[in-house]
Amino acid sequence: MADRGFSQLEYLGDATPFARQLHALLPYSPLFEDLSLAEVCLISPFMQVYRAQTGQEVLREGDAGDFMLFVIEGRIEVFKQAGSHPPRLIAVVTNGKTLGEMSLIDGNPRSATCIAEAGTVVGVLTRESLARIILEQPILGAKILMALVVMLSQRLRTTSAQLLASLEQAGRQDEGLMERDSGFV
Repeated sequence: MADRGFSQLEYLGDATPFARQLHALLPYSPLFEDLSLAEVCLISPFMQVYRAQTGQEVLREGDAGDFMLFVIEGRIEVFKQAGSHPPRLIAVVTNGKTLGEMSLIDGNPRSATCIAEAGTVVGVLTRESLARIILEQPILGAKILMALVVMLSQRLRTTSAQLLASLEQAGRQDEGLMERDSGFV
């Protein structure tokens, strides 16, 4: 995993010893919420676990990626670069939540930088491991893929609604400027 940018994080092994803890977090995870303890035990050997210290970068915007993270313990701040402006905090991800799903699916560069806000333990699922799950446990693999599709679709809908609200607000501001300026013509 060092080639994936984890050389600075403490490697804790595969997720098998964390299976019960992972299962306890499932109600907070849109991706894995429908998995049974037996299914979590099946995927645990396919995940690797790392610890990040406070302030450590776990993902960097623009870096290549083919894996996602599942937050087992801690908090991760998500920052997005906006042109020449300083990076902007766009989310805080806590226990049971995931990050990096888009790069897991498409292998494209990371869309944000993620930094451990506190000591954080993450499970890592690579594209290669997901492919192995699909081959070795096809029903479980299909369940995970469907959950990924649903989660990404929901995020796209949310983002589209936020964009529309932002555009409508900008349009109202433009109309207000035009009304104020109309007296100067």
